[in-house]
Formats: sequence, structure tokens, C-alpha cells
Amino acid sequence: MSPEQNLLTKWRSLPKDKQEQVEDFVEFLYSKISPSKPPLGERLREIRSRIVASGKTLLDEDGIEKELASRRGGIQGRE
Repeated sequence: MSPEQNLLTKWRSLPKDKQEQVEDFVEFLYSKISPSKPPLGERLREIRSRIVASGKTLLDEDGIEKELASRRGGIQGRE
């Protein structure tokens, strides 16, 4: 019996909750070897590119302050 078949046979004999624990563990192990996300700077540049491509205008510093204030219920961050 191959290792894969052996593992599957044992996994099938486990109760459902234990099968789920095995799946979670395998996902954890897989996440350790899978490619990681690009650095934050790259992700932010990609988001910016999508916004520009959509035709929306980017906010300047004052626009950002106004947006933050509106989301905070009118509370200003700077004096």
C-alpha cells in the first residue's frame, strides 16, 4: 500500500471531527510552503493602479483628511 493510500485509509476510519482536524493541520502545513503574499508596498501599488485604471481620482492630503473625518463622524485628526 502506498503512503497516500495508507493515509487515506486511516483518515477514513477517523470520526468526522478528527478528519476535520487532519484537514486543518494539512492546510496549516501547506500554508507554510505555499508562496507568501507580495510585500505590502507592492499590494498598495497594485490597488492604486486599479483605482487609476477605473477612472477615479486619487485623494490628496486634504481629501484624505475629509474622508477620515466623515468616517469618524466629523472628528478631525489634525488641528
